[in-house]
Formats: sequence, C-alpha cells, structure tokens
Amino acid sequence: MNWSDEGYVLSVRRHGEAAAIVNLLTREHGRHAGLVRGGTGRRLRGVLQPGNLVAANWRGRLAEHLGSYTVEGLRDHAAALLRSGDRLAGLTAAAAVCEAALPEREPHLAIHDAFASLLDALANAPGWPAVYVRFELGLLAELGFGLDLSQCAATGQRDDLGFVSPRTARAVSRQAAAPYKERLLPLPAFLQPNPPEKLTTGDILDGLKLTGHFLETAVFAPHNRPLPWPRERLVERISRAEQALSDTIAP
Repeated sequence: MNWSDEGYVLSVRRHGEAAAIVNLLTREHGRHAGLVRGGTGRRLRGVLQPGNLVAANWRGRLAEHLGSYTVEGLRDHAAALLRSGDRLAGLTAAAAVCEAALPEREPHLAIHDAFASLLDALANAPGWPAVYVRFELGLLAELGFGLDLSQCAATGQRDDLGFVSPRTARAVSRQAAAPYKERLLPLPAFLQPNPPEKLTTGDILDGLKLTGHFLETAVFAPHNRPLPWPRERLVERISRAEQALSDTIAP
C-alpha cells in the first residue's frame, strides 16, 4: 500500500550506512515514521532538517510496517533560522515535543496547522516565544488536557486572573489565590483576557513553566518519560537571556 502527503520533518535518525528513519508530522496521516534510503547523503541532508516541509510518498507492504519514504523538499524553514540560536532552539523544541507527545499515525490537523503558524512566527515575529507557549497550550488541548483560563475556578470572575491551579488546570483570581498562591502556577499576562502590548521575558518563562508542568504531569509522566531535552534547552536559553531581554519584547 502507499499514500502521498505533505509533512514537516520532526526528527532524522541514522539507519545503517546511508539510510535514515525519518519522523514526519503529516497533514492527513499524523506523526508517521518511514525509512529514507540515502537520507544521510549529500542530496537529502539539507532537505531532512527538523521543521522543513517535504512532499512524501510512503510505501509499505502492510499498514503497520515501518515502510519507506521518498521525499522532495518543499520549503526550507531550518536554514532561515540558523542566524538565531534562540529561534532555532524554539523550532527544535517544538519538533521534539510533537514527536514525543503525539500518538503515531493518528491525524491531528489542528497541530499540523499550528506547527505551520509557529514556523511563520519563528521566521518573522519578534514575539515568537508567546506563539510557542500558545502552541503548547493547543497541543495540550488537542491531546485532551486543555487548560481553562477563561474565568476563576473559585469565584467565576473573568478579570484579575493571575494564577492557575496545577491540580485542576483552571485559572484563579489574585484575590481568591491569596491564601495559597505559593502552591499555584503564575498565569502570564499575555494569556489573560486583556493582554498588555508589551511582552516580558519573565512572562515567557512563566508561560513555559505553565505548559511544561502540564506536559510533564499529564502527557509524559504517565509513560515514565521526561520532557524532551530540546525543550529544556529552550527554557535554559531564554532563562540565560532574561537579564538582557528584561526590558520588553514586542508581541
């Protein structure tokens, strides 16, 4: 059997002397792996980089087999980010989280499209870190672990929200949270109903802490797996840059 689709490269792992096992985030077939002959060779090395969009044809004797890909590059996203280590780290983190979190061969069109939007933000938007955090929120929702940030879980009010319960994944107002706010997760301003025009690095780190907590506890811990290390590296890079970026980042 065989099918054709478009997909974003999530990972490439060498197999034998010149072949590679490639994981793609495809539009119609979800996260799907396949063997690419010559995948580590000169002709395909630049094509098979995380984030790049490829046209893929998959062939396999049975649907459950690994099968093989033939691929053709459509858009080179990775090369455009080489000048920015932080943006490249964002791309690598998103690809690693998708590969680790998404069930194999299960279509998730919303995540495919959100990944495309994130790539556009990484290439063009000064406020790409906020888009990255929203991407992880969307991923959690798609997997059935969506956060309710619309109103306070205790009072129902929709303003003055400042925290999120790590247990219920619901927002909490500052007033209601006062007695036990040390046990809650900060809700960054850019995820609140009336976000400010400026985006601080502290807010980004709070956003990554928020999504990281629920990715870790709801998605990875039940399978005894940690957060992917490229995602941890992204947090480390932004943390190191916090002093230099502590003024503001345009959203």
